[in-house]
Amino acid sequence: MAQVSLEQVRKVYPAAKGTQPHVAVAGATFDVADGELLVLVGPSGCGKSTLLRMIAGLESITSGTLRIGDRVVNDVAPKDRDIAMVFQNYALYPHMDVAGNLGFGLKLRGASKDEIARRVGEAAKTLELDALLARKPGALSGGQRQRVALGRALVRDPQVFLLDEPLSNLDAKLRTGMRVEIARLHRQLGATMVYVTHDQVEAMTLGQRIVVLKDGHVQQIDTPMALYERPANLFVATFLGSPAMNVLRGRVVRADGLSLDMGEGVRVPLGEGAVPEAWIDRDIAIGVRPEHLVPAPAGGVSPVVEMVEALGNETLVNLRLGAQALVARVAPHAAPSVGSAMPLALAAGQWHAFDAGSGGAVAGLGGFAAIGASPPLPSPRGGEGNS
Repeated sequence: MAQVSLEQVRKVYPAAKGTQPHVAVAGATFDVADGELLVLVGPSGCGKSTLLRMIAGLESITSGTLRIGDRVVNDVAPKDRDIAMVFQNYALYPHMDVAGNLGFGLKLRGASKDEIARRVGEAAKTLELDALLARKPGALSGGQRQRVALGRALVRDPQVFLLDEPLSNLDAKLRTGMRVEIARLHRQLGATMVYVTHDQVEAMTLGQRIVVLKDGHVQQIDTPMALYERPANLFVATFLGSPAMNVLRGRVVRADGLSLDMGEGVRVPLGEGAVPEAWIDRDIAIGVRPEHLVPAPAGGVSPVVEMVEALGNETLVNLRLGAQALVARVAPHAAPSVGSAMPLALAAGQWHAFDAGSGGAVAGLGGFAAIGASPPLPSPRGGEGNS
C-alpha cells in the first residue's frame, strides 16, 4: 500500500464557445495516509469524482502535483499507477462466471493459471463468494454483484483502491450491508482507499477522515465527529447531519441582554458574554443540531408543532417559529401533538455561529439560548409576539 499526496491539484476544462473555462477542482491539497480510508463527499458537481479520476489517471491534471508513494504520477498512464478502481456500475461480463470475472484482469496481465486461481480463491474467501464462483452475473443479487466488482479490484493487490459511488445503485438495506462489508474489508487488508460519495451517511460511517468539497473547493478536512462538532463554515454544518442543522438568521441586538432579532417580533435570547461586542448590530446565523433543541420552561412564544415523524427509536418534530422552520429530535414517546406550542431551548454550549455573509464560523460564540419571542416587541399586526 502507499500514501497518496495532492499538492495544489487543479482541473480546468477549456471554455466552450461563449462561455468561461470551468474550474472543476481548484487547488486541492491533502494527503491520504498509507492504509487510510479517506472519503471525498459533496453535492453533485462539486468535483469529487473528477478528483478521483485524476488520481486514477482517467482525467489529466491541469496543474499541481500528484504522488502515489514516492513517485510523481501526473503523466503516468493509468495501467502503470498500480491502482484499482470500483465504479458505480458493476460492469461485469455477463457471459463469464464469477471466477472468470474475478480473474479476467489478471489474465490480461499475463498471470499464470495457478496465480490467478490462488488470488481468485483468496478474494472469494474474503468476500464470501466461495459458493458463487460458478454463477453468472445474471443469477446474482445486487449486493453479490457489487462484491464481485470489489473482488475484481482486490485480486489486483494494488497500492491504492479508488471507489466511485460504488453503492449508489443498491437499495437502502443492501447499502447498509455493503457499508459493513467495505469497512470490514478495509480493516482486514489495511488498504489505502479513497472513496467518493454524495451520501453523508456513507461518509460519516466509513471515513477515517473526510474531505468536504463544494464547487471544486475543499471546504474542510477532518475526522467525521470533528466535522460534525466543529464545522468550519455553514455549508459543512448543514451538509453533514441528518436531519440537517437548524439555522436561525437575524441581527445581534442588545435589548434585555443580548438577543438574536429574527424579525416579526421574534427574538432569541443569547445570554451575556455569548457574543463578542464586535458582533452587536451585525447579521449572524446560528446553527443548532436537532438533538440540541431541548425542552425549556413555558413562557413567551414557542415554536408550533407542524408535523411529528415517529421513527421508532426516536421522534422528529417539525416546528414553525415565525417564518423559521425547525426540526427537533426527541425521545420516542415525548412528542407533543400537532398544533401545540413546544417551548424549546438551545442546549448550553451546543450551538454554532456563522457570519451571515461569508458563512464562515465565528470564533468565541456559543452558550444557552431560549427560543421564544420577547414580550416587549410588538408584532406587525399589533399583538405581543408572533408564533
